[in-house]
Amino acid sequence: MGKGKLAKFADMAANPLVVECPFYILKRDGFELKGQWNDRFFHNSNPIVLELGCGRGEYTVGLARRYPDTNFIGVDIKGSRMWHGAQQALSEGLTNVAFLRTNIEFIHEMFGPSEVSELWLTFSDPQMKKASKRLTSTYFMERYRRFLVDRGVIHLKTDSNFMATYTRLMATHSHLPICEQTDDLYHSYLATECSALVEIKTYYEQMWLDRGLTIKYLRFLLPHDGQLTEPDVEIPIDEYRSYDHQVTTTVKTRK
Repeated sequence: MGKGKLAKFADMAANPLVVECPFYILKRDGFELKGQWNDRFFHNSNPIVLELGCGRGEYTVGLARRYPDTNFIGVDIKGSRMWHGAQQALSEGLTNVAFLRTNIEFIHEMFGPSEVSELWLTFSDPQMKKASKRLTSTYFMERYRRFLVDRGVIHLKTDSNFMATYTRLMATHSHLPICEQTDDLYHSYLATECSALVEIKTYYEQMWLDRGLTIKYLRFLLPHDGQLTEPDVEIPIDEYRSYDHQVTTTVKTRK
């Protein structure tokens, strides 16, 4: 491991905005902040919003700047990436920000029932080969139901046509209310009505924009009741993710 990463891990360990819970402790003792984030970490009763797979934390920090009366938590397993957002939030003195280092598969172990109001999924890996690994799959939706408020809001921003199409189909098949959707965010009315959607850019978002790709956006609700159903259809995969090789196959969406 390089000295740069070691220094970042040391910074993360000392940063009061960062929370880490190793897997062996989680399984042995549980997570001490579960159901108590407002009381024991933020010391207020403001709504909690998560950014799952936050990477460098651009959205977590950007949203926290705009909405001081909401608490934002960036979640990722890669501490060396998360370091950027954690250091930025600390240097700016933001008190409505936290960063949680954990595997998202265990996210339901980190929050109590109805403790979270909204989720942001910003440029998640579309996981085109296996549905259950996608952060908008029914596998993860069942986990989100355990801690989201009833009809909690889920935002998806993605460059991937596969991910956007799959998520729309999953929401439609599962009768989840879709509030907004566009296949070209920067040329839609949402670009002017909600500045946070276009003024905050992640590292990957800027990279895809520079390559001339359109950004897709979907906002939908997740009720506590109702059966979640995987769409049994085929979706063309994203050819540009195939390292310049031409790909014409399709991928089944079911688990």
